[in-house]
Amino acid sequence: MASRTLGSRQVQREDDTTIHYTVSGPGDGQVLILIHGWACDRRDYDEITTHLPADLRVLAVDLAEHGESRSARESYSMAEFGRDVVAVMEAEDVSDAIVVGHSLGGAVAVEVARLAPGRVARVAALDALHYTFLFGALDDEQADVFLNLLRDDFSGLVRSMVEAGSPDGTDEALKDEYFAKMVAVRQPAGSAAYEGLVRWNMEEALAEVTSPVTVYAVRAMLTPESVTHLEGRVEAVVPIDLGSHHFGVENPVGTARLLAGIAGR
Repeated sequence: MASRTLGSRQVQREDDTTIHYTVSGPGDGQVLILIHGWACDRRDYDEITTHLPADLRVLAVDLAEHGESRSARESYSMAEFGRDVVAVMEAEDVSDAIVVGHSLGGAVAVEVARLAPGRVARVAALDALHYTFLFGALDDEQADVFLNLLRDDFSGLVRSMVEAGSPDGTDEALKDEYFAKMVAVRQPAGSAAYEGLVRWNMEEALAEVTSPVTVYAVRAMLTPESVTHLEGRVEAVVPIDLGSHHFGVENPVGTARLLAGIAGR
């Protein structure tokens, strides 16, 4: 497999927002857009990208106030994150992309397809959307449970999120690494982004998306109830066995094979 050169670029948006992203691969290649999860960044995709077929053009985006991207805006809704990605697509003149999102990035990927349907061929949600207790439309009482934890015990909330995404047998040192990275998310945007996910209406968004959406869920984290909830809303829910919720970091080669398969390689 040919080696890749990862080039860094940026695009400006309103509200002093600068979105940084990585680009690699041929200018005329099929486009994969990679979106990270909450409190993560595009570097999580660096090693994965090096194992992707050389003929794919790959864009990995740092959402606002994640990684190198910076913003003075107040809104950190999933739709506003989606506009970050659409700005990159416009800057790179992308007209036909597979949009891949991990965790919160899966919600953002759905919003990208909602905002720019003519530019998105397919959405792949990596261990996202099937956590319907968080991604699904929550009533005020359900939302308040998460938001009270967010305000009152942020580190405890982050630890519970790491544990919720870790199947039995996950290395404790790995879980500690994920916790340390996520608890250090830039504030106040980190909390605002989490609230944006809690308040996101997944069912409404999926109903408006015309691009096919496939969920690739860690098998140990997938419940029959979640599959039933997503039936008719997504094209398919596909169980995978590549590691924990953060499988891309744990198994970049296997994740690259998964993404190559999504792209038909």
